[in-house]
Amino acid sequence: MGLEMDPLLQAWSYFRRRKFERCAQVCGRILDKEPYDQAAWSLKTRALTEMVYVDEIDLDQEGIAEMTLDDNSIAQVARPGTSLRQATAKKFEGPSPAVRPVTQSGRPLTGFVRPSTQSGRPGTMEQAIRTPRTAHTARPITSASGRYIRLGTASMLTNPDGPFINLSRLNLSKYAQSPNLAKTLCEYIFHHENDVKNALELAALATENAQFKDWWWKVQLGKCYYRYDLREMNNLTSATEYYKELLKQDNTHVEAIACIGSNHFYTDQPEIALRFYRRLLQMGVYNCELYNNLGLCCFYAQQYDMILTSFERALSLAENDEEVAEVWYNLGHVAVGIGDLNLAYQCFKLTLANNNDHAEAYNNLAVLEMRKNHVEQARALLQTSAALAPHMYEPHFNFACLSDKIGDLQSSYLAAQKSEAAFPDHVETQQLLEKLRQHFAVI
Repeated sequence: MGLEMDPLLQAWSYFRRRKFERCAQVCGRILDKEPYDQAAWSLKTRALTEMVYVDEIDLDQEGIAEMTLDDNSIAQVARPGTSLRQATAKKFEGPSPAVRPVTQSGRPLTGFVRPSTQSGRPGTMEQAIRTPRTAHTARPITSASGRYIRLGTASMLTNPDGPFINLSRLNLSKYAQSPNLAKTLCEYIFHHENDVKNALELAALATENAQFKDWWWKVQLGKCYYRYDLREMNNLTSATEYYKELLKQDNTHVEAIACIGSNHFYTDQPEIALRFYRRLLQMGVYNCELYNNLGLCCFYAQQYDMILTSFERALSLAENDEEVAEVWYNLGHVAVGIGDLNLAYQCFKLTLANNNDHAEAYNNLAVLEMRKNHVEQARALLQTSAALAPHMYEPHFNFACLSDKIGDLQSSYLAAQKSEAAFPDHVETQQLLEKLRQHFAVI
């Protein structure tokens, strides 16, 4: 007769091995039998949080819903110790977009892919469209539940067809008095449900309950305030130092290793970046993005024997068309680097075949078309690229140069202004604008 492991111990084992889905499933079975098992409830909450846990500073991307339906307003009177938001200078801060790609909000790309698609995000219009209305109601899970459950514990019931925790029924004051449960619950609300308001309320209550002496709750308050309105400092040097300090505490932290590797890659140190990515490989990280980065590092570190092998493995591990498109796009860069422009052309075409919204591929294809003197095709591709990614300066600058060559000075000037707005420190754009201003002065 074989001995069976205790379910809670098995769930904890899964959690320690970062098998969070299995951990949540085992905890769910425990809660089906005993709905008020606080240990299983807390562990499942942590597992669900870890599935979507990210560094919140990389989630500050406003979608169309936030942009069009923004109901925030700036207070007319500053609170003590704070100040009103001031207009920022036009000068570009942070790493140069000419060296390191940036997002539409101006953030440099990090080395870690954010799995935010698993998050609930109930505050966005996109999620509101996808989510059934019953997911946010306060109805009891079963018609008889009210007879057996006291009001203070109703929120601990689970439902496989609905949310794990019904936030509308939580008594936050009660949970704030239990520090261990409150901490796991706060992270769940913040990361999994993306409900900053309730997370902030819980953090405030818990901070008060801890007599303002617990640093952890002060950090959570800072995260919540940051999510509301603060912005990044773009200090990559300090960020890298903090990531290194993090690795001293946990030398298997995937995000820290990936971000340090990415920073070394974009600071022209591909050999060092290669060491970090190989470390991830040794840790068991096995996905398309890692092999994609390995291929690029091998190319720029001149380790040519591993380039195609890495990209082939990346293609075989790609889970969707967007990942396939990124691999072909990087292969196109490798082809440009070795001077095989025909191969580069085919790679960028394959990129667009898998993702027809890939602005960088449109821009690079336009450059190749310009080399073939296909002016109209190049103009169309550059206009498409600029429309898809107005925050990139390259398509605007290339369009300005192309228009200048064919004598369309007005279009060239307008495109150059857009390029300057995207990247004010770009020297070539400033030179082109000065040249065009001299032309207009003569006319």
